Amino acid sequence: MNGKQTPKKPLIYYSLIALLILLFLNAFVFPELLKRQITQVDYGSFLSYLESGAISEVEVQDNQIAFVTKDSTGKETVFVTGAMDDPELVNRLKAAGVDKYSQVIPRENSPLMNFLLTWILPMILLFGLWHLLGNLMQKKMGGGMNAMTFGKSNAKIYVQAQTGKTFADVAGQDEAKEALTEIVDFLHDPSRYAAIGANLPKGVLLVGPPGTGKTLLARAVAGEAKVPFFSISGSEFVEMFVGMGAAKVRDLFKQANEKAPCIVFIDEIDTIGKKRDGGSFGGGNDEREQTLNQLLSEMDGFDGKKGVVILAATNRPESLDKALLRPGRFDRRIPVELPDLAGREAILRVHGQKVKMEPSIDFKTIARATAGASGAELANIINEGALRAVRCGRSRVNQSDLEESVEVVIAGYQRKGAVISHREKEIVAFHEIGHALVAAKQTDSAPVHKITIIPRTSGALGYTMQVEEDERVLMSKEEAFNKITTFTGGRAAEELIFGTYTSGASNDIEQATKIARAMVTRLGMSKNFDMMALETVNNPYLGSDTSLMCSPETAAKIDEEILSIIKSAHQKAFGILKENIDKLHELARFLLEKETITGEEFMAVLSR
Repeated sequence: MNGKQTPKKPLIYYSLIALLILLFLNAFVFPELLKRQITQVDYGSFLSYLESGAISEVEVQDNQIAFVTKDSTGKETVFVTGAMDDPELVNRLKAAGVDKYSQVIPRENSPLMNFLLTWILPMILLFGLWHLLGNLMQKKMGGGMNAMTFGKSNAKIYVQAQTGKTFADVAGQDEAKEALTEIVDFLHDPSRYAAIGANLPKGVLLVGPPGTGKTLLARAVAGEAKVPFFSISGSEFVEMFVGMGAAKVRDLFKQANEKAPCIVFIDEIDTIGKKRDGGSFGGGNDEREQTLNQLLSEMDGFDGKKGVVILAATNRPESLDKALLRPGRFDRRIPVELPDLAGREAILRVHGQKVKMEPSIDFKTIARATAGASGAELANIINEGALRAVRCGRSRVNQSDLEESVEVVIAGYQRKGAVISHREKEIVAFHEIGHALVAAKQTDSAPVHKITIIPRTSGALGYTMQVEEDERVLMSKEEAFNKITTFTGGRAAEELIFGTYTSGASNDIEQATKIARAMVTRLGMSKNFDMMALETVNNPYLGSDTSLMCSPETAAKIDEEILSIIKSAHQKAFGILKENIDKLHELARFLLEKETITGEEFMAVLSR
């Protein structure tokens, strides 16, 4: 994909080739085919045929004479001879008894027809070919390279309620819908707000992680208000020609003012709205900054009482320019966060209405198992469940389909053909039971929902799924430490039973270290640093990357404390497993036999 591709030939290249082939056929091939049907003779032969009475028809042309002869069987043959200066030709024809003879009358076109054929028709053909090429280039280049569309906004316009979405299609975002209801009311009746002198915010910024429904919310607002909806992505303003992005912004706001009241939605506004740095002159940022400046100017210039509302979406609000966020521009920010337990259940129900399902489906169980999932991921879970039902030959989705689809999203598909030796399978079984047993023997830990040693396409040879009974918002120091202890339980089981280490704990080590670092640097759960902030989150909605804000000496002390926390958790997990080593063996044998066990089966064996 990154290699240099050979550009395709333009359409005019193939048109010229076709024209040259047609001219060649007309000049050389077609005349030769006609020559095979007409025989050419000299003038003497013509006179001989004439005297013998074999000629039945003659046509005299400017440069040649064509005549038709008949033999005794009645077969006709066409001959052609060159025209001679013969004043007695007509008399010869009469003497020979030729009844049909004539001379072709030259047909001359009118001056108007000559003008049309010589000038107008070629221009029409050239214009049609140019228009066809322009449309083709516009489609291939995304609409931005046609010379007739420079400076046009390319915004998709959905008139009135044609977005097909309302607030009923948006679930799990009750707070965001409540904040946007005021905008819908304003668009329905702007005069009510104008009468009291109130101005609605010109710009509303929707911020949140990917897949939470920011674009869907914007379309739902237009559907509820029944007003035109302009939709455009921030990347469509970025052009290879300087000034074209700013021209598109002007054109977009011009169209919006003409169709007011309406909604203008700019997706991924961080593409053009990034912070401006004073150190760059010209270069690649010049076009983007011109576009941003034009956007700021247009937002200051239009009248908010007309009913033009600018909605924008981004998952990088910290990168936006301060001038874009000041009052009078994007002065209202609406967070569109990941849904909670009730929100996830509502989203599953909304998407479940589009799929044929068994009436016994328990959406709350699926919602509990998908903590931290976005609306798009929940929609994907419903779709994966429907696909699994079809693969299994069922006409309706059941509970097992949705539970399996959750595991597909988390760990990938089952690798049913994977070949694993008995010893490795035994190590994986003890590893997973180590996680589950440590979790079950701690008080502040989520209950075990499922344990499996069936390999998955994500690379996992097995996993232990824990599901919280209720939604958790806060996490105590004890809960964080117990999570780390549970993560170290798999490696502790390997050490206790086999006396060795394997690579199966790589993801556990990563997750345990991540929690321990957050405890020390950001959560204030540290012995030595108390409530000192040592780390900052750069992008909370895209991966939550962090960076340290301390000296190298302090960083070394942070590492020491993180290691101390992980070591303590590791020792605690080892102690729990050593005290329950008999149950560890019994549960591991049970898991090896069944390969997948539920949380209820696990607790039944543990409690007997």
